[in-house]
Amino acid sequence: MEQAAAPLTFAEAGRTASGRRRPRRLLLAAAAAGPLLVVLPLGEMLLEAARVDPAQLLRLLWRPLVGELLLNTIGLLVAATASAALIGTAAAWLVERTELPGRRFFAVAAAVPLAIPPFISSYAWLSLSPALEGFAGAWIVITSSYYPLVYLPVAASLRGIDPAIEETARSLGEGAAGAFFRAVLPQLRPALLGGILLVALNVLVEFGAFALLRFRTFTTELYAEYRTGFDRPAEAVLALVLLFFCLLCLIAEIRVRGRASYARIGAGVRRPITPLALGRARPAVFAGFVALIFATLGLPLGMILYWLTRHGAAAVSPAAVSASALLEATLSSVGLGLGGAALTVILALPLGLLAARYQGSLVTLFERAAFLGQGVPGIVVALALITITIRTVRPLYQTAATLVVAYAILFLPLALVSVRAAFMQAERRLEEVGHSLGLGWPGVAWRIALPLAAPGLGAAAALVFVSIVTELTATLLLAPIGTNTLAVQVWADTSTLAFAAAAPYAATMVVISLLATWLLARRFGATRLFQR
Repeated sequence: MEQAAAPLTFAEAGRTASGRRRPRRLLLAAAAAGPLLVVLPLGEMLLEAARVDPAQLLRLLWRPLVGELLLNTIGLLVAATASAALIGTAAAWLVERTELPGRRFFAVAAAVPLAIPPFISSYAWLSLSPALEGFAGAWIVITSSYYPLVYLPVAASLRGIDPAIEETARSLGEGAAGAFFRAVLPQLRPALLGGILLVALNVLVEFGAFALLRFRTFTTELYAEYRTGFDRPAEAVLALVLLFFCLLCLIAEIRVRGRASYARIGAGVRRPITPLALGRARPAVFAGFVALIFATLGLPLGMILYWLTRHGAAAVSPAAVSASALLEATLSSVGLGLGGAALTVILALPLGLLAARYQGSLVTLFERAAFLGQGVPGIVVALALITITIRTVRPLYQTAATLVVAYAILFLPLALVSVRAAFMQAERRLEEVGHSLGLGWPGVAWRIALPLAAPGLGAAAALVFVSIVTELTATLLLAPIGTNTLAVQVWADTSTLAFAAAAPYAATMVVISLLATWLLARRFGATRLFQR
């Protein structure tokens, strides 16, 4: 029996599993299901684009509309990533390296905006002032929603950097700013660039916030094309351009993560960090942090509470929302969230086990293919599934099953990260003992591997559930007729400026999202924030 700690190749796995090859093939077949499902809509859109005549393709690409969408998308991409990088890095450094008053509270509050969907933030800002439609509102909403994607990895990197690096820089005559830019910032490069790329990817795939703010991008135009005429060539061209930029960001992110090598040799003994005194800047920094939390968290929650009290008096509100309609939308969102989370984790299980236990080019191919779901916009997935169901499996058109499959495609990468980490932390020798006692691969997986990895699987399910409850694009296009969810109802009411009518649905969705996020952090991780 093998005792090495390194991952096994498929050939070695076949020899250790009682000499039988069937368990290895079964695992391989099960692990292939997720990646194949992710590649399905991507392949459909590429085939659709390939059917377009080259002359027509060129004509569609050179339309003024495409140029306008390109300028809007790239302009917002540059502005939002720059502001998110600046705010996220500054917030992380102030929390981790200074004597900021209330730093324990701010350490958590700065990450909470991730639990509020961007289209909820756009609802809040738009209901505050309709003048925020367009680029300015989109910039504010995207920055306030996604700066935590920079803040979290940068803060984690700062906790791992030895403070002696900064102290050495200051002993050589550098001030606090000089020590940061010359000694600390180079160490933060992988985390900072990774966060920036994630922000860029989310800008490219965002739909709900831009639709509500009347800001035209490739995602909003794709939805408009579908609603007005189902022009397949035009949709295919727009989807192709959008996919190109998304996959470019995804490749860049993989390269940044793959090339990062900033670890020290040996953990060593590290002294506690001595917070820097802010001096006269202390009140201004504290006020700035309060303003940040108010803009990103307080204002969305405050506007929802405001509109909850305006049903009778607001001219923009239709008839009062019935309790039964709210309950129906809540149950639909929760039911789809549970079903989508279950399917996604089931697909991630064999792939996560394969990636954690074995190595080889096929394993890498499956894992990278699954992560393509991170770079495929929800609207592209939805349109591809609409085409597939209409042409080949008509009974599945506009059914809950198709919508749940779309969720699994979109959120498989989220589940895979947690599932793979859970199996990596589970002791493999216990599985080998099970093999030596006569258990086959299914028995070892069911009786040993799964119980050991249970906490990580719970984290994966919770994370996917939160993402599904707040998902809008695929739900809007694929939900069965008569099915209403919290996200769709918020979008529908806000599109007609019925802010008061949208408030109960928005409040319910935010409560579910915040509660699930808090439980996820308390139960499955993020303990470092609560133990500081």
